Amino acid sequence: MEEKKYNDEDIYSKILRAGRRTYFFDVRSTRAGDYYLTISESKKFTNDDGSFYFKKHKIYLYKEDFQGFNDLLKEMTQYIIDEKGLEVISERHQKDYVKEDHNDSNDEKVTEDEGKNENLSDDDPDKI
Repeated sequence: MEEKKYNDEDIYSKILRAGRRTYFFDVRSTRAGDYYLTISESKKFTNDDGSFYFKKHKIYLYKEDFQGFNDLLKEMTQYIIDEKGLEVISERHQKDYVKEDHNDSNDEKVTEDEGKNENLSDDDPDKI
């Protein structure tokens, strides 16, 4: 995780790069001088012409919600680990993943890097 100071509003920042996604954790100050946390996700997408753009989402987390948020985050992540373990089981995340293109009569295979211009949905984590 990287640490950066972006501007005068940010008190303390860390960056987590995760493939096409980047997560920003920023401590900021309210007008009253109290601190709160913003968690931002930036996801890179590629246009048909090869250019790219980013979609960003942000969560504002205030101190009065820290305990409940932290409790639920721990509970939900532990549930996933208990149910599915720590191994990433999505084929897309395997470095040697090869997708068969069934629309091609030659049964040509498309690697993940070659198929970057596919339409991806935020609702389907297996397509990320």
